Amino acid sequence: MATLITGGSGFIARALSTELAGDREVVTISRRNPETDVRWVKGNFGLFEDLRQLDGTAIDTVIHLGAVTGGCSEHDAIQVNVEGSRILLRYAIDRGCRKFVMASSIAAVGMQSVNFRPQEIPISDEHPCLDRDGYGWSKFMMEEVTKYHSRQNADIDVINLRLSSVAPDEKLPPLQEVGPPRQWGLGSLTLMALCDAVRVFRMAAESPTVPGVRILNAAAPRSWVKDPVARILKNWWGDGVDLSYFESGDNSYASVYDVTGIERELGFVADHLPS
Repeated sequence: MATLITGGSGFIARALSTELAGDREVVTISRRNPETDVRWVKGNFGLFEDLRQLDGTAIDTVIHLGAVTGGCSEHDAIQVNVEGSRILLRYAIDRGCRKFVMASSIAAVGMQSVNFRPQEIPISDEHPCLDRDGYGWSKFMMEEVTKYHSRQNADIDVINLRLSSVAPDEKLPPLQEVGPPRQWGLGSLTLMALCDAVRVFRMAAESPTVPGVRILNAAAPRSWVKDPVARILKNWWGDGVDLSYFESGDNSYASVYDVTGIERELGFVADHLPS
């Protein structure tokens, strides 16, 4: 049995496929050659005719990393991240696959906009989508597509990982300080090293099968900040959001996203944290 990784030429997929290939059969699909030693199929995960190249491969796990990312048009976001994901799920389910690990995003809540205000903080695993630009909404709708398929196929296990920003292990960015609000602001505060991102996808793929759909914030337990989180967010949001959580106990530098769920469900805690 094989693991299929979409978006095979991507930053995370190249590292993940190489690591997993040491233990099991792995095949990737992407339009560009990943230039690894892992088997690669040239194609688009959102086209049945391209996926048919995999008909002879018994796939028991799909790790879906392929997507268009932030800054894309609304049309591309919906066409690729929503409809493309629906096609991929349909193809794999119809051929017996029951394990799916989907790369959603912390952007699914709509944090890209400077006008974003969370309904609760830390932001929960299933915080509703308040997106204004299309990308976050497309990731949220991808999650909804997985719920739709789960209602049709009660035995499939889907883990939607709302993934944080990811940076190369050897090139982590400077810690964030108090400054003016900006688009994607929470993305700069919520960051993981590549090695931790690879580990969380591996842990999700190898976890015991639990039929149903889970949505989990895949982020580190500490914000990528130099200044206390409450000071940074108060400068952005004023008194519009209750920040008392970050002003109590040992939470001054805690994650903006609630990560207790992913630790409980998968046992994952990011190792590379700001010092």
